[in-house]
Amino acid sequence: MSDQDSSSQTEGEMDEEVDGKGDRDETLRDSPVLSLSSFSSSLHAVVRIKQKYRAMKKRRQEMAPLGRGADGDPAGAPSKTSPKIFTFDGLTPFSSTLSSSSVPQKKKRRRKGVLYPNRGRRRAPPKQEQSRAKYCLYLLFAIVFVQVYNAIENLDDHVLRYDLEGLEKTLRREVFGQQGAVDGLLSHLKDYLSTYVHNKPLVVSLHGPSGVGKSHLGRLLAGHFRSMVGETLVLQYYVLHHCPQEADAARCARDLAALISEMLKRAEEEEKIPLFVFDEAEHMHGEILDVLLQLVASKQSNEYLNAVYLLLSNLGHARVTKHMLHNSSSISTSKLVEELTPILRNSLEKLHPLWTEADVLPLGLLEKSHVMECFLDEMTREGFYPDHTNIERLAGEVGYYPEVGGHEYSKTGCKQVVAKVNLL
Repeated sequence: MSDQDSSSQTEGEMDEEVDGKGDRDETLRDSPVLSLSSFSSSLHAVVRIKQKYRAMKKRRQEMAPLGRGADGDPAGAPSKTSPKIFTFDGLTPFSSTLSSSSVPQKKKRRRKGVLYPNRGRRRAPPKQEQSRAKYCLYLLFAIVFVQVYNAIENLDDHVLRYDLEGLEKTLRREVFGQQGAVDGLLSHLKDYLSTYVHNKPLVVSLHGPSGVGKSHLGRLLAGHFRSMVGETLVLQYYVLHHCPQEADAARCARDLAALISEMLKRAEEEEKIPLFVFDEAEHMHGEILDVLLQLVASKQSNEYLNAVYLLLSNLGHARVTKHMLHNSSSISTSKLVEELTPILRNSLEKLHPLWTEADVLPLGLLEKSHVMECFLDEMTREGFYPDHTNIERLAGEVGYYPEVGGHEYSKTGCKQVVAKVNLL
């Protein structure tokens, strides 16, 4: 008999015995008194069942190395279901080893995603709703950009009206040895003329020794503004010419205030910025300085705030000369403006409060090479042939300070150039 037949026969016998036991239990339960013989037969049945179960278990252990299941089936085949029978044996080590080795374990995969606390399943992150206010914000950015762009274009148009690029080329071509002062003056003009709305007028005060180009720079600036804003909005005021007598200082101050107010009102109507040039400011009387201070510091109306005042004087020339002669070895054009500006400001503010409202720019001494450039320019204007030998001879006739630090500074600058060229 094969193993399969034996196993099936055993299962049949077990079923019959179980059924018999059930019938006897029912009979015993129905009878009022339990006999000793019926109890011993039940005990014998339980012992036989246990012995048969151990025999089946032993056969399963013998068949396991041969690669067959407990029911004679190949390993891995689905096992037949049978009724579970109560036993007193616990789980043996072999059964636990068999279950762990025969059943393939799945590889645990690491869960990806957001795991929320106290939740066992994965949830998708909440979708962020797009706010409609974002589009309004984009529209606001576009409007601000257009406004800023239009404002920049308007600033450029306002600067182009005064042609500051042309003014810069003219000053650099015709003003010699004063690049620091020219750069400072152009910087102030560009900042001020870039818009028409101001909180105060622009006041620039140029100071330096005689013959260094103060009056020449004022004439160039006045001529450029005449061509830009018109003749009526430019004033060149020479104190020794317009008010030579000190007794007439009060009248001159009233006339000057009325003239400036009239020009400011005309400039306000035409939306232009006028220019006022005051040469030889060191000879100005106290009454005129007081009137200018009132006009500069006035908060009456807008026309008094939109104006450019240029003061030219030789106040503080001794400090400029002394500083350049003592620092000629390490001095440069840019350092000259930085070092002399606070020195001049302290001395000028003690003279009159007008200079507290002004931007001070110093002009330094001219070297011999600068004087030769002045001769060359003047001779070209007068139609003379620019002979280098003749120019050097004329420049040698000008007085100079003793050479210091490799520099030879002129005592009178280019002041005698015109007179010497006229003698040719």
